[in-house]
Amino acid sequence: MENGVIVSSKNKFDTKIEASSAKMYFHYYGQLLHQQNMLQDFVRTGTYYAAVMENRSDFEGRVVVDVGAGSGILSLFAAQAGARHVYAVEASEMAEHAQRLISGNPSLGQRITVIKGKVEEVELPEKADILISEPMGTLLVNERMLESYVIARDRFLVPGGKMFPTTGRIHMAPFSDEYLYVEMANKALFWQQHNFFGVDLTPLHGLAFQGYFSQPVVDAFDPRLLVSPPMHHTLDFTTMKEEDLYEIDIPINFVASVGTRVHGLACWFDVLFNGSTVQRWLTTAPGSPTTHWYQLRCILSQPLYVMAGQEITGRLHLVAHSAQSYTIYLTMSAKMWGEGAEQGGILQTSTAKLELKEPYYRLSQPQPYVMQQDQQQQLPSLQPQI
Repeated sequence: MENGVIVSSKNKFDTKIEASSAKMYFHYYGQLLHQQNMLQDFVRTGTYYAAVMENRSDFEGRVVVDVGAGSGILSLFAAQAGARHVYAVEASEMAEHAQRLISGNPSLGQRITVIKGKVEEVELPEKADILISEPMGTLLVNERMLESYVIARDRFLVPGGKMFPTTGRIHMAPFSDEYLYVEMANKALFWQQHNFFGVDLTPLHGLAFQGYFSQPVVDAFDPRLLVSPPMHHTLDFTTMKEEDLYEIDIPINFVASVGTRVHGLACWFDVLFNGSTVQRWLTTAPGSPTTHWYQLRCILSQPLYVMAGQEITGRLHLVAHSAQSYTIYLTMSAKMWGEGAEQGGILQTSTAKLELKEPYYRLSQPQPYVMQQDQQQQLPSLQPQI
């Protein structure tokens, strides 16, 4: 028993996640400088604050569980909105800092209990009317905290209780960015040296080339680089099973708006706070105010050539692994356009295998706009629609 709270011996988290990854994960989030980085993302923090305060009726007099509470900021928001009691569950050493912050705000803190432990193992003295959490990682699912959010729902939430956020969507669209493609390909030029201190490095060039293209690129890009309207895949946190997050298979289908080279698939996400009073979205879309998540692009080592009106099909397949992330398997194909299209003839196919846990953070690079203006065609707004 810890702090009057029973801790169960069985811990599903530890059976799924390798110990070394968990240790690094909790060490990272146990540091104030990383919490500060998230708090200073004013799109993130401000949207959470607005979603809570605009929906006071969901919080007033209610019991709230803050899943992965971190600094405790969301617990304090819930208390400001009138929650009867908040249980702030945090597994990292940040729990001690959260307790200090909450104790330093006594008018709110008297209604908040900090519990150090994983949501998979702690027991609470009562059920929650509402869960609040910030479980999103890169591409929404990185770090696999969404699974803990769903487990917390099953363990702690009363039937019909609310979840903030309620649903999430992964958005995708093909993109064209010659500058980025050349930048990635040029990284492997080092291995094309035939006389590096008398050594021929070229036998490793192919592996190095593929290695660089196995890194998803995290940056903020111009939405005009997209070559078709986006599509999205929805995750309903209120009904989905934890196991649904082990493997996510998304068929993709687009129609190119312009003729160009397609260099891969651009991705971003948004989440909905489905409050009783106000429905509010938090989006990471290109062209919207930038968040600390930025956007993510999966680059094909072999680009596709498409014509305007040509269909682009394929599959985005995410497979979870024990290092708290996913391997991404991407297939993109450009179907024949014109004669022969009815037979479904494939003109070209390109595939990629990428590691979501090891992205290339391209945050200090220029973001040039490379598509010709006369290629432009109006694309629908990327702002979330309910």
